[in-house]
Amino acid sequence: MTGDVSAGTARVIVVSTSAAAGHAPDRTGPVIRKWLTAAGFTVDSPLIVADGDPAGQAVREALAGDPRVILTTGGTGVAPSDRTPEAVAPLLALQLPGVIEELRRRGAASFPHALLTRGVAGFAGDTFVMTLPGSPGGVRDGLAILEQVLPHLLAQRSGSRDPAPHPPRD
Repeated sequence: MTGDVSAGTARVIVVSTSAAAGHAPDRTGPVIRKWLTAAGFTVDSPLIVADGDPAGQAVREALAGDPRVILTTGGTGVAPSDRTPEAVAPLLALQLPGVIEELRRRGAASFPHALLTRGVAGFAGDTFVMTLPGSPGGVRDGLAILEQVLPHLLAQRSGSRDPAPHPPRD
């Protein structure tokens, strides 16, 4: 990741009813945690919750700890139980739809079903929150986007000098 995000804490929330019940492995939470740790964040083990209301409750509880970043994975598709965007969107005071638009664009270049993700991204207070898809490929795409913009987002939100200023555009 370019730029210094000045570390801080981050949380990873895995939204998967089957993983929460112990019927399926968590294939994305450890990847996100490793990426955040490499970026300088202090990150506990991923929290695994069932789809639906537990996702919103987990994000609300994580926000109480005032982390700089919360990344969720799972529950952003079109299945009846995929309700992560509905649970998280009301918590965001400032939404950043362009981040999710880029996630869909990148994913669809190699996997057309990526267009079906309904994720959200934005700020709840000063905490950046993004709902990533539950697939390893969707997580890779999302982390690649964050690699490019997260330091800038966090610097702008905190009012500090941008660690990776962008050139002026005419």
